[in-house]
Amino acid sequence: MASPSQQSPPPPPTHPHSLKALVAFRNLICPELIRTVHLYRSEEGGDESEVEREYVFHKEKDYEEISFCKVFTLKKFEISSHFEGLVNGVWLCIYVFDASCWSPADIDRLPTVLTISRNHKLESIPTLADDLQTINQLSCEMGRLKHCKGESEDDGEEDKDNRYKNHHMCDVDLNSLPYGLSENDESDQSATGKKKRRAATKDIASLNLEDLSKYFDLPIIEASKNLKVGLTVLKKKCREFGIPRWPHRKIKSLDGLISDLQEEVKRQQEEDKGGGGGGGAALAVVERQKMIESEKETIEKKPFMDIQRETKKFRQDIFKKRHRARLLETQCRTLPLF
Repeated sequence: MASPSQQSPPPPPTHPHSLKALVAFRNLICPELIRTVHLYRSEEGGDESEVEREYVFHKEKDYEEISFCKVFTLKKFEISSHFEGLVNGVWLCIYVFDASCWSPADIDRLPTVLTISRNHKLESIPTLADDLQTINQLSCEMGRLKHCKGESEDDGEEDKDNRYKNHHMCDVDLNSLPYGLSENDESDQSATGKKKRRAATKDIASLNLEDLSKYFDLPIIEASKNLKVGLTVLKKKCREFGIPRWPHRKIKSLDGLISDLQEEVKRQQEEDKGGGGGGGAALAVVERQKMIESEKETIEKKPFMDIQRETKKFRQDIFKKRHRARLLETQCRTLPLF
């Protein structure tokens, strides 16, 4: 929380302005912290102003805007240098809006936590909610213009409202049900003609990191099937929790190293028994195995972390050792008998 000695949060612009860009970041250490950068264009003189804000997204009570020290706007803020998934220090970029290259489909990328229709607690911070509402309205207006371009005047006003409803339902949130369907009717048709049940919208919204971590050892497609959500929805959930990439490959790689070390421990123990050694080599391998097992547990809890440099080097040494063994085996097979 901000102390009384700190400056109060910056007020929103009071002059006539239009939103030019909005970039949102989530703190990797304290996920309840959200920081946003708002770029406004003056409607009178065409001047631009940038406002940086920080909020606390409380779980049990309303959100609040707090005071802070500038991070992103110390120098000129460049929208083009930011993209979703980019990590800047302890801040993960979770959403980028740029009015100059905006399309209606981009509203699908808006995280659930920043979707007003799905997260009513955003109303407690109007400085952010107003700009998010502007983005949503812009998407709806552009969607209607796009549809009207290819339509003849005979289509009339009857279909106009329906097109708006369909567009609005698709753009507000990927978890929304298709227009005209209820939760009980929602299902996907597979190639075999069987219907696959999908999780209800409320169940999707309640998915947490612990639910996802149960399937980190599976490829993301299999994980989405087990969670009964679409692949796009699962990726969106990953972005919300600060997971830039599904950690299946990292965990699978560590599992392979652990398996190799277990075999090496057995081999060292047999050699120590046969040669009467003190078992020092086996103890060293066991120690290495414990380190990698601990690293695996850490990645399962913090999936945005990368494999340690020492572990990568050890893995590379194993790859080289296997490669040399295959080469030696190939040479032995091709040697002449006489």
